[in-house]
Amino acid sequence: MTSESHRLVCPTAARPLSFLGCRGKKKSAQEAILHASGNGTPSPSKDYCMLYNPHWTALPSTLENATSISLMNLTSTPLCNTSDIPPDGIKNKAVVVQWGTCHFLQKARIAQIGGAEALLVANNSVLFPPLGNKSEFHDMKILVAFMNYKDFKDMKQTLGDNITVKMYSPSWPNFDYTMVVIFIIAVFTVALGGYWSGLIELENMRAMANPEDREMRKKKEDYLTFSPLTVVIFVVICCVMMVLLYFFYKWLVYVMIAIFCIASAMSMYNCLAALIRKIPYGQCTIVCCGKVIEVRLIFLSGLCIAIAVVWAVFRNENRWAWILQDILGIAFCLNLIKTLKLPNFKSCVILLGLLLLYDVFFVFITPFITKNGESIMVELAAGPFGNNEKNDGNLVEATAQPSAPHEKLPVVIKVPKLAYFSVMSVCVMPVSILGFGDIIVPGLLIAYCRRFDEQTGSSSIYYISSTIAYAVGMILTFVVLVLMKKGQPALLYLVPCTLITASVVAWRRKEMKKFWKGSSYQMMDQPDYATNEENPVTAGEQVVQQ
Repeated sequence: MTSESHRLVCPTAARPLSFLGCRGKKKSAQEAILHASGNGTPSPSKDYCMLYNPHWTALPSTLENATSISLMNLTSTPLCNTSDIPPDGIKNKAVVVQWGTCHFLQKARIAQIGGAEALLVANNSVLFPPLGNKSEFHDMKILVAFMNYKDFKDMKQTLGDNITVKMYSPSWPNFDYTMVVIFIIAVFTVALGGYWSGLIELENMRAMANPEDREMRKKKEDYLTFSPLTVVIFVVICCVMMVLLYFFYKWLVYVMIAIFCIASAMSMYNCLAALIRKIPYGQCTIVCCGKVIEVRLIFLSGLCIAIAVVWAVFRNENRWAWILQDILGIAFCLNLIKTLKLPNFKSCVILLGLLLLYDVFFVFITPFITKNGESIMVELAAGPFGNNEKNDGNLVEATAQPSAPHEKLPVVIKVPKLAYFSVMSVCVMPVSILGFGDIIVPGLLIAYCRRFDEQTGSSSIYYISSTIAYAVGMILTFVVLVLMKKGQPALLYLVPCTLITASVVAWRRKEMKKFWKGSSYQMMDQPDYATNEENPVTAGEQVVQQ
């Protein structure tokens, strides 16, 4: 479990980049398309990303409605005085200048005096001053936008010197299908993980009922059990890791990437190996170091390692690397849900309750502690701003390249927005993300409910109701996300939904005492094992019922 593992954030590109106004009010910088065309037949053209503030200037939403403007290169001129205007003039031109020498607002005023239609500020990164109030630009009539200097160099090399541009800002679709995809992935993972945990529990119960198999099952332990004390220690470790990542991100991020590669490859192998062993074909074996090994499992381990290595090498390739990350992430979550065991509802309440407080603290409380007023969870979820932001009160910097120059923690499910497949893909890749913890933590409760169903023969009522409650909690999270247009800590909604539902079911079935303390075959030597408050059932009878 990592620092951002409990964080659900809204799409990174759909959520506008923002900067502080001089009066503390936030204004939004929005992505737009710079469509550049050169001379020739047919006319070559290429799209580039730029950023502008829609509160200052409005842009059309389609290329057809955009005005064609001739581009003039003034990157070798500071354009801080009217004397910097070339003799041929800049009337009705889109002027490209470099950042520096004087404030970009001064450059804009000089360009407006010269009759320019737009000012494009080019730099290696896109810099936004804190002056974001409309009153500061009351005399500005021309468009002021920012683009990457590398893009401008590519434009000149590709299209030549005689370039015309059209600038427009496509509207975002009202329906975000990524929420549906993430919803399906999350519910599928917790449901399958919980069901799998129940199957392991059933096998263990049958083995414990047979004295000959009992010792064999003890040697082949499928669970890692969490006691209440272990849960508390685990949450403390999460908090420490969060703080360490915040202060030492640029070093620890590579440690987390290495851990993810190893853990996800092992998880994928564990999940797929369990399925392959069910196939009665291709069971060729070899003997190595006195151990009998199936050849197909050797190939499987190679495949899992290869997938993890390919992702590690191409993890910053936004076009397709997210698919491998999601596959590895789903396997990682599944393996933990079916392997980690909370022995009773008491441990579930402690774990989910503490992680809920942990989530709320690092999302809503830390902004009052950090220097820049951002929550630690938000910064780590999207990659810390410390790598690409200057927080000295003078500048706020945002990269305009398709791939951010800093590494991101690989502990999220990523799904690209529909805009990724459109012209907006030239800008920062818009994705929606869901932290692994929003799957694993409630999934452990659902797994316990499934095991309790097996132990008590309750027809999966706990498992089904808790899974439905998880789905309802996810829907509630998405609704709040859309209404508030701000990233949400998903556990804030998932924890109450799942805990309350499980408690109500246990109370209605008059099994709360047993549900709270747990009912496990490991306690079968105790006289009260598997005793329902109203319907006593012996351990042996339960196994027969299964």
